[in-house]
Amino acid sequence: MTSPESTPPAEEKSFAEQASQPSTSLARELVQFLSENKKWWLAPIFLALALVGLLVILSASPLAPFIYPLF
Repeated sequence: MTSPESTPPAEEKSFAEQASQPSTSLARELVQFLSENKKWWLAPIFLALALVGLLVILSASPLAPFIYPLF
């Protein structure tokens, strides 16, 4: 294993620069992952999971009586 003292200064600077940047949203990271890895076939799966999750969340809300007649 390498000790922290043996890390080159360039890597520390790069890490510090990345740490100071604002964090990206989950949706933006997901789109970036899909585009960089050319896995666009995963997009409909993620969309379907998001819709099911939204229905589960809304089923516990006062909007539930209005959602069920739609299906």
